[in-house]
Amino acid sequence: MIIVTNRIKVKKGMGAAMAPGFTASDHLDSTQGFVKVEILLAQNLTEHDELNVNMYWETMEDFTAWRSSDAFKAAHQRPETDSSESPKESPILDSEIITYELASVKEVIK
Repeated sequence: MIIVTNRIKVKKGMGAAMAPGFTASDHLDSTQGFVKVEILLAQNLTEHDELNVNMYWETMEDFTAWRSSDAFKAAHQRPETDSSESPKESPILDSEIITYELASVKEVIK
């Protein structure tokens, strides 16, 4: 199993508002190799908010296939604005993708 983390810096105050958007879509539900996604909101930052979007995949090939899929493109499409509106500024300041291999796990089952 691999975990792909997208560390996203966003404008202060936007993290909590954006977090549910990463889990609201059903684009991933039937995607080959997808296990789960969890969103972590960093605490105690003063300059910006930070979201860690942790996606769990069976294999790196499954993740790579999803990244090139139409479902990925649809999930990441920005909303259209009508011609009378100016484009909305993105709250995203920076992002970084980090890939991990799950090396060890311990869970308490109660």
